[in-house]
Amino acid sequence: MPAICFLHTTLTLPSPSTRNLRSILIMLAVGAKGSTLSQIYSSLGYSGLKAQQVNEGYEHLIHMLGHSQDTMQLEAGAGVAIREGFKVVDQFLKDVQHYYNSEAFSVDFSKPEIAAEEINQFIAKKTNDKITDMVKDLDSDMVMMLINYMYFRGKWDKPFEAQLTHKAEFKVDKDTTVQVDMMKRTGRYDIYQDPVNQTTVMMVPYKGNTSMMIVLPDEGKMKDVEESICRHHLKNWHDKLFRSSVDLFMPKFSISATSKLNDILTEMGVTDAFSDTADFSGMTEELKVKVSQVVHKAVLSVDEKGTEAAAATTIEIMPMSLPGTVMLNRPFLVLIVEDSTKSILFMGKITNPTV
Repeated sequence: MPAICFLHTTLTLPSPSTRNLRSILIMLAVGAKGSTLSQIYSSLGYSGLKAQQVNEGYEHLIHMLGHSQDTMQLEAGAGVAIREGFKVVDQFLKDVQHYYNSEAFSVDFSKPEIAAEEINQFIAKKTNDKITDMVKDLDSDMVMMLINYMYFRGKWDKPFEAQLTHKAEFKVDKDTTVQVDMMKRTGRYDIYQDPVNQTTVMMVPYKGNTSMMIVLPDEGKMKDVEESICRHHLKNWHDKLFRSSVDLFMPKFSISATSKLNDILTEMGVTDAFSDTADFSGMTEELKVKVSQVVHKAVLSVDEKGTEAAAATTIEIMPMSLPGTVMLNRPFLVLIVEDSTKSILFMGKITNPTV
């Protein structure tokens, strides 16, 4: 059976959760029917919704987030690389263009190296050259590739001062310690120490309407937090945040990872899409197709240069009490959150900032 491939690119390090997979799967669902569609919706918790409701919801979110500002740039969209001469259902192309800001273009998959270069150029352009070599090996029998991308650039609301960055130890695991460039800033931050989940949660705002949520499990508790974290935890943390004076120590890091998500999706119940029973007749009626692979590549960079050099001096009113300390010197989770909707734009785990 001819195959389609789905690529997802973001600027963060992924973790295997539905938050990271929603934007990957939802465009695939536009062309799915029958049990193939119901499995995708069920894995995302959308079983009670109609396709139009889901599509319009994502359209609204992409439209709201996609307005670039001087303080923040976030671009989200998709691409459909189609084999030359292969017929795709017009309504599918119209829907992914309308709801998911998608662009369709033709490539010659019979010449895999040329096709890969053209697709990589598309991805590089959409991610400001942060992801440049995602596609390497293509099957010459491939008929379509769906591409989902998101690019985020934020400037810290309150910058770290480069002169305070210093060498420090980061404990990767009980047997491994590495040297990192540790940034430092003392300021007023929203913070919550969750005694039940043994986790410290802290919001570090960007200019505009996004923030980085840092989730720092207590020593030895990362596995427990990873296995239990859900939207209820996130809501509870948001509700219980309070403003406090904090000495924040955060390592500089620039990391990337590529993951094949077939096994994860299968565990989530998305099985038909990869088998000969796949029904993507909403995508093409020319022949039966299935998904060959789902690939997610991500990049996340954090340093002082992610902030805007302020022309004016800002002053924070600090309480007389000594500030608390949040030391990110062991693995932690990072979420980039849109403040008004609490939508998670990116989610990742920082295990070793030097890799």
